Amino acid sequence: MTTTVDARGFSCPQPVLMTLDEMKKAGSGEIFVLVDTDTSRENVSRAAMSQGWRVKDVQAEGEGFRIKIEKG
Repeated sequence: MTTTVDARGFSCPQPVLMTLDEMKKAGSGEIFVLVDTDTSRENVSRAAMSQGWRVKDVQAEGEGFRIKIEKG
């Protein structure tokens, strides 16, 4: 299952909390996280890895980033 968390426009820790919530709901699979700052990109990536998820890809997209994380 693939889901997308649109955390653009939110400042930390909100993007991390939104991502953690979605990871908990999904359990495994693939999640795309949209963020608009370097800080959010780094914090979301770090939080995902701390929960056993892998950061598969980070792409610049518009004014921000699309982070692909997956587990399982």
